[in-house]
Amino acid sequence: METRQIQYFMEVAKREHVTEAADALHVAQSSVSRQIFNLENELGVELFIREGRRVKLTPIGKIFYERMKQVANLLEEAKREVKEHLNPEKGTVRIAFPISMAAHTLPSIIYAFRTQYPEAKFQMSNGLYHDLIDGVIKGEFNLAMIAPMPTKEMAKKIAGTTLFTENIVALLPIHHPLAKRESIMLQELKSDQFVVLPEEYVFREQVVQACHKAGFTPKVAFEGKDIDALKGLVSAGLGVALMPEMTLVDNTPISTVVIPLSDTSLTRTVGVIYPTQRKLLPTEELFYKFLIETYERLHEFKK
Repeated sequence: METRQIQYFMEVAKREHVTEAADALHVAQSSVSRQIFNLENELGVELFIREGRRVKLTPIGKIFYERMKQVANLLEEAKREVKEHLNPEKGTVRIAFPISMAAHTLPSIIYAFRTQYPEAKFQMSNGLYHDLIDGVIKGEFNLAMIAPMPTKEMAKKIAGTTLFTENIVALLPIHHPLAKRESIMLQELKSDQFVVLPEEYVFREQVVQACHKAGFTPKVAFEGKDIDALKGLVSAGLGVALMPEMTLVDNTPISTVVIPLSDTSLTRTVGVIYPTQRKLLPTEELFYKFLIETYERLHEFKK
């Protein structure tokens, strides 16, 4: 099995088209087809279903593709580790995060880190809760900010540290009957229409479970694809929403008010996870330690 065969296979699998893959690789189409044929012949299986020049991965092809992605990630990490070993302060941190941390939490900590290590670089991506966990396990990135922290069931494949616990608050339209209160109980919103995230979001599950614990099922009026969409719906007077407190720092929309909830259990843990099967690269290790130390200092300051 040759490196070139794997490279050609990965490109064809990604594009599902032989000609497009050849163009991207700047080689002849016949060369790509020949290398794929040789690879399949060596493995003794068909990796693609052919439909003219368009192709799709077979079931075993999909398994092989996922494994090769992991291999590619490991090779890339090996190259980076050699470079960063000499000077970790100039390396790259690959980190993923939920969209709720995009506006304030992650930019703030990266700014602080780059103040100390100005030549450090970042490759960032965002994703849904389970995609963040899968991405760390499969090597798509080595660090992920996440909320809430995963259960101990995942401990064989990922580890991590809780950085802080934040409150869940209510976001109400400015003319809501409870808008002038200093705090409210969640049960007081049982008659209201709620705006929530789509069902695949873990935070929606948290909202629904919190309402159930308060003795009611939330009346869902609208779904928004992200936190900013929910803010817009509340601002338009179309319902109320529960929000992680950090998403409203310096970004409370007009025509809304933020009301703390007196239900003491309405919090979520926020932390960072990493793989147990791989070592963090030098610059990522530096950033991870910086995260821990920064939030430890913040905890001490609050005391």
